[in-house]
Amino acid sequence: MNNQETKLRDFLQIYDCIITEGAKLDGIYEYLGIRGWHDFDGYTCWLSYKDVTITLLFHGRFSIDYKYEDSLKQFYKKVNKMIVNK
Repeated sequence: MNNQETKLRDFLQIYDCIITEGAKLDGIYEYLGIRGWHDFDGYTCWLSYKDVTITLLFHGRFSIDYKYEDSLKQFYKKVNKMIVNK
């Protein structure tokens, strides 16, 4: 998976893995250095790693914000391993 071929379904699978396998602290789950949380009604979810933030929105939209390209590459490397192991 990389930025060009990523689908919302992929991010939702990653989010599910983080909340299933991760540790919860103050409403935020963390697994392998990636954090996941959602708003009060669950319609908006977030994934974050270093300076990377993925916002998963209702109706199948998402946005990817990052400051450093290297952080985004590291994020994809981690989540690719996560998906393979699932």
